[in-house]
Amino acid sequence: MSSVAVPFYQRRHKHFDQSYRSIQTRYVLEEYAARKAASRQAAYYESSGLGKTTCRLCARRARTLAHEAMQESRKRSHEQKSHSSDEKRIRFASELSALEKEIHTARHRAREHLDKLAVQRMVEENMALERHILEESISRAPEILVRLRSHTVWEKMTVSLCFTVQGFPAPVVQWYKNEELITPASDPTKYRIESKYGVHVLHINRADFDDSATYSAVATNVHGQASTNCAVIVRRFREDEEPHPAAIMPFHLPLSYEVCFTHIDVEFLEKFGVTFATEGETLTLKCSMVVTPELKRLRPRAEWYRDDVLIKDSKWTKLYFGEGQAALSFTHLNKDDEGLYTLRMVTRGGISECSAYLFVKDADALIAGAPGAPMDVKCHDANRDYVIVTWKPPNTTSESPVIGYFVDKCEVGLENWVQCNDAPVKICKYPVTGLYEGRSYIFRVRAVNSAGISRPSRASEPVAALDPADLERTQTIHVDEGRKIVISKDDLEGHVQIPGPPTNVHASEISKTYVVLSWDPPVPRGREPLTYFIEKSMVGSGSWQRVNAQVAVKSPRYAVFDLEEGKPYVFRVLSANKHGISDPSEITEPIQPQDTVVVSSAPGQVVATRNTKTSVVVQWDKPKHEEDLYGYYIDYSVVGSNHWEPSNHKPIKYNRFVVHGLETGEQYIFRVKAANAVGLSENSQESEAVTVQAALTCPSYPHGITLLNCDGHSMTLGWKAPTYSGGSPILGYYMDKREANHQNWHEVNSSLITQTIYTVEDLTEDAFYEFKVAAANLVGIGQHSDPSEHFKCKAWTMPEPGPAYDLMICEVRNTSLVLLWKAPVYEGKSPITGYLVDYKEVDAEDWITANEKPTSKRYLKVTDLHEGHTYVFKVRAVNDAGIGKSSEISEPVLVEARPGTKEIYSGVDDEGNIYLAFECKEATDASHFAWGKSYEEIYDSDKFKIETEGNHSKLYFKNPDKSDLGTYSISVSDTDGISSSFVMDEKELEHLMALSYEIRNPTIPLKSELAYEVLEKGEVRFWIQAESLSPDSTFRFVINDKEVENSDRHKINCDRSNGIIEMMMETFTIDNEGTYTVQIQDGKAKNQSSLVLIGDAFKAVLAESELQRKEFLRKQGPHFSEFLYWEVTEECEVLLSCKVANIKKETDFKWYKDGSGVDVEELPDLQKGECHLSIPKLSRKDEGVYKATLSDDRGHDVSSLELSGKVYDDIILALSEASGKSASPLKILCNEEGIRLQCFLKYYNEEMKISWCHRESKISSGEKMKIGGGEDIAWLQIQEPTEKDKGNYTFEIFGDKESHKRTLDLSGQAFDDALAEFQRLKAAAFAEKNRGKVIGGLPDVVTIMDGKTLNLTCTVFGNPDPEVIWFKNDKAFEIDEHYSFKLEQGKYASLTIKGVTSEDSGKYSIHVKNKYGGETVDVTVSVYRHGEKMPEIKPGQLAKPRPIPPSEEVLKPEHE
Repeated sequence: MSSVAVPFYQRRHKHFDQSYRSIQTRYVLEEYAARKAASRQAAYYESSGLGKTTCRLCARRARTLAHEAMQESRKRSHEQKSHSSDEKRIRFASELSALEKEIHTARHRAREHLDKLAVQRMVEENMALERHILEESISRAPEILVRLRSHTVWEKMTVSLCFTVQGFPAPVVQWYKNEELITPASDPTKYRIESKYGVHVLHINRADFDDSATYSAVATNVHGQASTNCAVIVRRFREDEEPHPAAIMPFHLPLSYEVCFTHIDVEFLEKFGVTFATEGETLTLKCSMVVTPELKRLRPRAEWYRDDVLIKDSKWTKLYFGEGQAALSFTHLNKDDEGLYTLRMVTRGGISECSAYLFVKDADALIAGAPGAPMDVKCHDANRDYVIVTWKPPNTTSESPVIGYFVDKCEVGLENWVQCNDAPVKICKYPVTGLYEGRSYIFRVRAVNSAGISRPSRASEPVAALDPADLERTQTIHVDEGRKIVISKDDLEGHVQIPGPPTNVHASEISKTYVVLSWDPPVPRGREPLTYFIEKSMVGSGSWQRVNAQVAVKSPRYAVFDLEEGKPYVFRVLSANKHGISDPSEITEPIQPQDTVVVSSAPGQVVATRNTKTSVVVQWDKPKHEEDLYGYYIDYSVVGSNHWEPSNHKPIKYNRFVVHGLETGEQYIFRVKAANAVGLSENSQESEAVTVQAALTCPSYPHGITLLNCDGHSMTLGWKAPTYSGGSPILGYYMDKREANHQNWHEVNSSLITQTIYTVEDLTEDAFYEFKVAAANLVGIGQHSDPSEHFKCKAWTMPEPGPAYDLMICEVRNTSLVLLWKAPVYEGKSPITGYLVDYKEVDAEDWITANEKPTSKRYLKVTDLHEGHTYVFKVRAVNDAGIGKSSEISEPVLVEARPGTKEIYSGVDDEGNIYLAFECKEATDASHFAWGKSYEEIYDSDKFKIETEGNHSKLYFKNPDKSDLGTYSISVSDTDGISSSFVMDEKELEHLMALSYEIRNPTIPLKSELAYEVLEKGEVRFWIQAESLSPDSTFRFVINDKEVENSDRHKINCDRSNGIIEMMMETFTIDNEGTYTVQIQDGKAKNQSSLVLIGDAFKAVLAESELQRKEFLRKQGPHFSEFLYWEVTEECEVLLSCKVANIKKETDFKWYKDGSGVDVEELPDLQKGECHLSIPKLSRKDEGVYKATLSDDRGHDVSSLELSGKVYDDIILALSEASGKSASPLKILCNEEGIRLQCFLKYYNEEMKISWCHRESKISSGEKMKIGGGEDIAWLQIQEPTEKDKGNYTFEIFGDKESHKRTLDLSGQAFDDALAEFQRLKAAAFAEKNRGKVIGGLPDVVTIMDGKTLNLTCTVFGNPDPEVIWFKNDKAFEIDEHYSFKLEQGKYASLTIKGVTSEDSGKYSIHVKNKYGGETVDVTVSVYRHGEKMPEIKPGQLAKPRPIPPSEEVLKPEHE
């Protein structure tokens, strides 16, 4: 890839949001260009004369015709004179001839006019085509030839800003002041804009101080934008000085006094520090300062740099400077923003600067395990339809490696991102093709690994798809009076039809997946626009394949993909225009797709050294080949954690880096990896472990010098030790003194002062002195303190005490702190009796006394402070004479607990020693852990022992007793005042001493006390288990105070690996009652456990032993492994089951009930080990005692189950459970008595627990509601239902585990339908009961001899009395002497046939009917003659009646 810097035309190309990508602006520009084209076309026509209706050719022809007409006229006149006799004859002929000639002339002129119009149309079309081609050839984005120039002027002068721009179509220019659009219409007296011949001018009339600003001009056309800017500074003049006229202004103007000041001092009050942030957040780096002197017109210039690159206002960064503060704000952080930031305040007196590193870590991945986003996306080698995009790879410390990247593009002004590559690209650069010429694009990149796709990177800077060669082909020559001549190489090349072949075809970029070809356009190239076609050929194939057959290439560069890895190719390029395609270019040398850049080797040795309390300096050796490196990534890990974290998230280019954000006192290791375009190298070897501590330096300065006593010839001074010792113990102090008004300092001591108090001798009485102190350590002497006050050397004689000194604040928590001090050196006239502590907030005026009564101790815990507030303190000593001098005011302290504050904790070590311990990770090698009791440092070696190792310190109690009760404290020097305290009260001391006793007098811990268990043969096993036993441990069993040994009666065993000791007794008898004890000893540790088996406890063990012995003997023959038990199947059958064991073929099995054998259809298969007896449809008759027996020659066994009482009830519950699961939904069945709700079940028994509910009220069986059921049904009968019976009905059956409910809503249409059906059935039943019917008496066949009398008699019934009609062969017949009919008492009906004959044979029917219906009974009468054999009939068969339906009115329900 080319390493050329961004071309000038790319740098000048501005990408404003209000550019041609705005639809409204684009329409305005197109309309403007169209109007310009139309005006130029009209001017061309007018100048060329194409707009007239005649031409010179037509005029010549008209004059010829007129001359011919005149000749003809003269000829006619001559003939008229010579032939007057033929005048009439010739007149007609001549008029006819003239008419024909006029017609001919008119036709000729019309044809010429049409030809002229056709020529004119053809010329217009040709000119339009040439104009389009010309515009295409000269169309270009705006280019600024002469840029704006900055101006510095006096007030009330006129400023003219001008620049020159070229482009086609002519660009539209807009002016801006501080990025705000200038509209002359809003203030016509202030601004005036001129545009002429490509020169654009902004006139600012009578400039004032507010016109000082940055002015910008933006030129826009359909092909792009260009911009230029300048600064205008308007200066004010002094009151006694008049500005010079513009025409006669001298070259050297007098400057105001503000400008003459040449030195400005900048002092930083608050600097920004090392900052940690996350992608997507907003952040502001601030720095407050004091500028001396403060001049509004001449202020320092604030410049921000990232990695020494100047930062300007942009979409991502906003700069601010004013009111004593400089700030850099980030609107949306990305890893691109990581780096070393420097603020430089540039003044005439020099540069003041401060720097700190900003770390930006990856935002949480959208998919767990996905990599971080790439960064630093840049565009290179842009052309008309092609650009190369590069980026830097993300660090993958804990994620899986990156396998590729996706590149996305988006047009400026739009928001739709388009993915450029279908498959991930493996290196950090990619050629993007298919861009539209003249448009601007931005790009972003996403990384891919096995877990997913990362977040997108920050979008690149906009880049325009323009050809830099276009500008090189145009030259502008400026002449006098603002005129210019524009010369294009296209105008000099002449009319080239078919272009020549491109030249210098070569590979500018070679990769494993693509090759980027570059070439030079043909010379001459012609005026027509050029496109290119690329062809490839695999070496040795002999065939050429066109690469871009579908899309023509406009740029002299192209990326060829789809190449086989490892195969060499040759390429050639053809140029084309509208006239045709050139010959192929020269063939390139064979090119083989391969990666020219490989993964970097791992960096060399990594060395980590101490830097500060939270940072470490890491240095490493560079890899062998570092030319193509993007930089390095550094990872760190806490020693032993094996968890690595990234330090930097953007590659750094140097081989030295300061890793910040580490925990003080922790040990870390570091590793480094290199990054290039291919990816990340292997990790380097890990560094040696380093502890995070500050590096050794000179100590900081002492402070708080206080006069403690004076006797007139000497002064006793005290001071506070430096806050930081520089990482090495302070060896002592050097003091200097000088008298007031003297310039020179004099040494007080030549040897080191080891204490923070010293008496200076040989002073002059009543003289004033000031002092300063410097501390020294192993590194050297630190800075001197600030000079003290002027102390007068005059003897102290006041009765009150002097000041306390060396105030120290410790144990700062959220609402409290502890103040320590030292007693005054000067006590006064009487001993000191106490101290008063005063405090106040820093900004307050009034002091508050913390203790009402003076405290005799030299420490006080001040409580009830406000969290987050800052306080100062002072101490006053008290004696009998009164309150003495106040101490020096302490330094301000913020009342707020430090994050991670730790406290003293107590414990007991493995030897039983009681200790107090404290850990301080901030401690350095120079730190001292000062233990104290009642805040007095402990020096008593007889009572205490102090052990300090690294950042841990312990205070051991040698002989702890009640005298050790009290408050213990610790303070750690060379830290930010880390301290803590611990109250050792009586309860805590007793607890620690108990732990100590247990450790010094150990007992063997037991997992289980002595216990017993009875085994299957009746043996009794006694056992105990300890936590652990060593091989040297011993033990013994004691029964009733007698030790027992291992024997056949008492088998004793010990498993030391598991800590189990056991004793087995095969025979356990009544003689074994008593106390059992096990005693164990393992080194110094002892323990024992006892088990008392006396009385009921012994009897229980003895009974269980005998039971197990009997069970063992029972199992020697056939036996039941599981005794009889019952279960309910899904089909609601009861199964009695048992399991058998130790059986053989001869074993006999039988079932019994109440002593009687039970016959079964099939004997059980004993080999399966299970036997079952099924009881279907259980009822009370199945109650009884069921037995199962097993017997053979080895013995027998019996199992019984009493199926009654609770067992029977439990079975019923189980049946209810199974039956309830099978219950069907409630259904409605109506009958003549009412409405019946019924539920079908697999099993139903009246003893099952069920309930019916109506509207959640339980229903009891009675006359109104009847409850019943059958074998497979349960029902509820609602007698004579009414409206009150509407509602929800619930049937619930209760099982052994849960209940099952079925619900029916008997209301609405359901109730109406059921009620109607009930009433219908009720009416039908009533009709059936009262209809007419034949009760009996009629046979179905009657045989009779003729001549006899036949009497058919029957009993009829009906209410009301029925109507009776007789029929013969279904026809009614009349009553006469032969046939007679009788109905007696309304119920006895008879038909008498006297003297029957064969004609009387047939079917006779009696029809009995009333309003409720009736029936018809048929009787067949057979008459045979005397002497014939009587036909046989079946006796006892009665005639079958046929029903007659009632009338419809009778069947209607009552409510109708």
